[in-house]
Amino acid sequence: MATYQYRCPGCGPFDVTRPMGRALPEEQCPTCGLHGRRVFTAPMLPRTSAPLARALQSQEASAHEPRVVTEVPPARRHPTSAADPRQAQLPKP
Repeated sequence: MATYQYRCPGCGPFDVTRPMGRALPEEQCPTCGLHGRRVFTAPMLPRTSAPLARALQSQEASAHEPRVVTEVPPARRHPTSAADPRQAQLPKP
């Protein structure tokens, strides 16, 4: 959704939220009901959150810049022994 700006002759500027590319040349003013003409500015788009932006950027980059692995990653650490000695007697998978 994009926010478009209009200017009412009586009240001044007001904003209308519509799907991108669906802005009309005139909109009815929510205050007085007169028709206001669109002010041609860049559409105001909502910002995405930082985690979502990083995820989208990573997904986009992986399409043409895949990460190349040059060595085997180090082995994972084994879980430490439990504090309760009875757990050591449990069967191992």
